[in-house]
Amino acid sequence: MRRFVISQAKNLIDQTRRRPLPNHKSLRLLSLAAASDSAPVLSSPRLFSSSSDMSGSDSSSSSLPVTLDSINPKVLKCEYAVRGEIVNIAQRLQEDLKINKDAYPFDEIIYCNIGNPQSLGQQPITFFREVLALCSHTALLDESATHGLFSSDSIDRAWKILDQIPGKATGAYSHSQGIKGLRDAIAAGIEARDGFPADPNDIFMTDGASPGVHMMMQLLISSEKDGILCPIPQYPLYSASIALHGGSLVPYYLDEASGWGLEISELKKQLEEARSKGITVRALAVINPGNPTGQVLAEENQREIVDFCKKEGLVLLADEVYQENVYVPDKKFHSFKKVARSMGYGEKDICLVSFQSISKGYYGECGKRGGYMEVTGFTSDVREQIYKLASVNLCSNISGQILASLVMSPPKPGDDSYDSYIAEKEGILSSLAKRAKTLEEALNKLEGVTCNRAEGAMYLFPCINLPQKAIAAAEAAKTAPDAFYCKRLLNATGIVVVPGSGFRQVPGTWHFRCTILPQEDKIPAIVNRLTEFHKSFMDEFRD
Repeated sequence: MRRFVISQAKNLIDQTRRRPLPNHKSLRLLSLAAASDSAPVLSSPRLFSSSSDMSGSDSSSSSLPVTLDSINPKVLKCEYAVRGEIVNIAQRLQEDLKINKDAYPFDEIIYCNIGNPQSLGQQPITFFREVLALCSHTALLDESATHGLFSSDSIDRAWKILDQIPGKATGAYSHSQGIKGLRDAIAAGIEARDGFPADPNDIFMTDGASPGVHMMMQLLISSEKDGILCPIPQYPLYSASIALHGGSLVPYYLDEASGWGLEISELKKQLEEARSKGITVRALAVINPGNPTGQVLAEENQREIVDFCKKEGLVLLADEVYQENVYVPDKKFHSFKKVARSMGYGEKDICLVSFQSISKGYYGECGKRGGYMEVTGFTSDVREQIYKLASVNLCSNISGQILASLVMSPPKPGDDSYDSYIAEKEGILSSLAKRAKTLEEALNKLEGVTCNRAEGAMYLFPCINLPQKAIAAAEAAKTAPDAFYCKRLLNATGIVVVPGSGFRQVPGTWHFRCTILPQEDKIPAIVNRLTEFHKSFMDEFRD
């Protein structure tokens, strides 16, 4: 695998060297060339073409056994914008920067396209990493020096976790749902958070939240006649997984004018329309706090959503991976399970799946791939089928399981690590709140741009009122207008954002998603670059 990655990297560098960018004029040419690519905006197979494609031959007439015509059409239909065409262009620019540093008006690529905190400088939580290190290399626990290097509670926690793992072997497979003792800790954390009981047997450990979403789509979708209600704008995981499993995405539009509000009347309208087309709507997906929109649902609104699912017989898929990321004093995270239980709905009343991940929050452990889903309200025979799906994957990785248990069971007052843990946690969250506010204010100062309040999550989703000339130029370049804008932004500033068309949006509106994750010392430069670019862009295309 390492050789493959190195080989691919060398190929990319070689391709870039064959197309040197000696000056800013050439950079503009690259922008126009990229924008005029005839491939779809969100899925760009031509970007990393094979040698036969580059020589002009048609891959569909190739003698190779696998072509675009012969692969699963569901894969072709699947799109994932946050790692799409613009990111691929950015990676090529990043490689060329190493060779042609003076060819660009920027000295680095700033990836604001994806919620990947540690890649942008966020430091991991010390306690979590100490426990993980001790569990991974158990010989450290027998060293006297360890007590001078590690906190006493991290040592105690590591022993406790290892005692729950058969053979104390973190490199071994676990139970398919995850290590029982770690699920116990997660269930206790859920109970402490919500004030209602949680059963460790309802917990399925996953490699991040994404596999859990895929698992539920696999369970619920049997044909294109099965539909899932999804918010628009939506995180592309949902549209991609629905496409891969052959179902139908049933959109419901969030109301941008009311701060990305979720209206029950809109849910009813879209549900009835889908049913009139013969689609059986199986579930409602809700992302709270919102991605890409950053809103935090009010508890009363959540009650309406729970009642709607109960009345219509829908599974409620609650994406709650940003539950720690709330930045405004007048909003608070409430889990949908807590809301449902407080309304008197129990196991036999509503099917609810809650997703959590170690990739977000204040921990940002994306690469460790940990998370879980809490599955409630399903009959025992259906639960057996969910367990079977989990078993096909053997188990989630043990490091991720350990971190998921720590996230839901962090140090408590009186523990050796508590003060430093709280300082790290509050420092990260308060900094994220500052960055969100600074970027929000800067975006709202731009001509023709409006941006709703950043209440939570890790993103801003501003609306851009693009001049008609810019829209016409995008059409001529065979790309979506917001993608046209984002490509120009990348080539002028090195800032990578994702066009709103990658998340879907109200037709005729244009947006982009920008993370709030670059460290505070980089925010002023981002604001300055974005402001200068936007003024130049508007001047160039002003109607």
